[in-house]
Formats: sequence, C-alpha cells, structure tokens
Amino acid sequence: MKLATLDNGRPDGQLVVLSADARLCAPHPAWPTLQQALEAWTEAEPALRALAAQLSTTGTAPSAQAFDAARALAPLPRAWQWLDGSAFQSHGDLMSTVFHMDKLPYDERPLMYQGLSDRFLSGTADVPLPSEADGIDFEGEFGVITDAVPMGCTREQAAGHIRLLVLINDWSLRRIAPVEMKTGFGWVQAKPACSVAPIAVTPDELGEAWRDSRFQMHLQVDWNGQRFGLAHAGAMAFGFDQLVAHAAYSRDLVPGTVIGSGTVSNETYREVGSSCIAERRAIEMLDEGAARTPYMAFGDTVRMQAKFEDGRDGPFGVVDQQVVKG
Repeated sequence: MKLATLDNGRPDGQLVVLSADARLCAPHPAWPTLQQALEAWTEAEPALRALAAQLSTTGTAPSAQAFDAARALAPLPRAWQWLDGSAFQSHGDLMSTVFHMDKLPYDERPLMYQGLSDRFLSGTADVPLPSEADGIDFEGEFGVITDAVPMGCTREQAAGHIRLLVLINDWSLRRIAPVEMKTGFGWVQAKPACSVAPIAVTPDELGEAWRDSRFQMHLQVDWNGQRFGLAHAGAMAFGFDQLVAHAAYSRDLVPGTVIGSGTVSNETYREVGSSCIAERRAIEMLDEGAARTPYMAFGDTVRMQAKFEDGRDGPFGVVDQQVVKG
C-alpha cells in the first residue's frame, strides 16, 4: 500500500491512499491524517487497503483525483519523534579514521540521536538555510515509521511495529556539528529539518527488497545533475528491527515515531560513490591528503531516488530540492 499527504493548508495535511501505479489518489473520510491512522493502525490499515484496492482495480473512489507529487507534503509533515541512527559501519569507520576519533562501537550497540521532528520538508520544497559558510550537506538515508511500540520490546517484536517505509534527506550543517558535539549536549543548529520523499509504503510493497528489516535497494544521489552515489542500503550493521528495539529500551515509542538509518554507505565507496558530501571529502583526505569537494552553495540542487536491484525505480517518488538563502 502506498500513502501520501497532500497540502490542504493545514499543518498535518490530508492523508490520501494511492493506486498501485501511483497515478490516482483518494482520501478516506475516517482517517484525515496519517498521524490519526497510525494511532489506530489496527482499524485503519484494512480500511485504507480496501480503498487502495478499489482505486487500483476500478480507478474510482469518492473524491478520487490524479496524484500530483508536487502537491505532496512529507508523508508525516510533523511527528512526535524523530530518531536517527548511524547504522552503516563503512561510513562511521571512514569518518573516525579521517578525524582521528575512536572507532564507533558497531559491534556493541546502535548509534542514535534525537532530532528535530516538528517539521519535515516535502521532497520538492526549496531548503532555506542561513549561510553557505556553515557547510551545507545532504545525507541520503532510508527510514521507517512505527505504530505504538512498548518499552522493552524484543527485536522480533519491534519488527512487527514497523508500519511504513520512507526515503529521507537528512540535511546537515557540517561546520557547526563539531562545535555542538564538543559541548556534549548534542545537535541543534547543525541539524535543520529533514526532507522526505512524497510516498510512504507498507513493507510488503518492496517484496524481497525488504529483507532482514533492511532496504535491499540502491540509493541514487545526483548533485547538480551529476551522479554522486549509488550505494546499497542492505549493508546496515544493524537492521531497523534492532534500531526500533534500541530506541524502545527504556521508553514507549508513540505512533508516528520516525527512525532513520543514517547515511547510506558501502565499503566500496570509491566505486559506488557516497550519499553525503562529508564522506566524499573524507575519501579525498585519505587519498589526496586534503578535501577538495566543496559543500553546497545556494542554488545547488540534490536529487535522490531509491532503485531496486534490477534498476527499476523505487516506489517512494523522488527528493529533488534546491538550497536557497534563508
């Protein structure tokens, strides 16, 4: 099942169900927003699936219309909680080596921080930021949205609470991040609002491309129209089942909790490219002794799209954005 949220002038938008080919969409009167549906997922899911089937088989439904991704907000325009992991060891090890830090403990526990969740940008919105001097960077990653997760759930139980899958651009201001990290209080200025591709899907939409609680897909990243990366997301050191269980160790997770994978990265980064500029700069520092790729400038564009292993487009739509002066 494919879901999206259209801009209706309200903060949470209007939830719509998409046809299988994503050409049509229709709202369900009982579930005006995705947050409301997630809070009652046991009742909402079958009703939404029935509407999706009707759209896909007959092409008709009350208030059905053509789906226009340009009208879509993030699937959850705001959420109660956004937790971002760093689950790709190749990325963590590379950054640790270049910046002479202790290697991150990927064999012990997932890495995770809590970020800004009261706003997620749409996948086509301009991204206003204060200064090019802050080191503007994109970070391509995948994410999941949960229903209510009880405290202390097991990894196996956590997997059953993953309800939707999404594609995320986690914006970062790289020159502010080290300053905030040294305070020991975490990120605030270095992490503006994330962007999310327009379509959220249930795990069954991916078929074999959702396996071991991981996206078995490539993430294609283009910067200013040039290919920048095509890393495979199956290389996570921890699956999303482990990330959800980690987050729920000492607290319940509310419906609509969004959890990210961190920057998609592979050990073969010199061949497949990267999903963020910081990683590319780190590779240059190793290979050439200094970083030569600049961070983003105002007017720059970034485009992200998931790809199945056979090259087909993923079901999430695209993130296609321009950075502008805020």
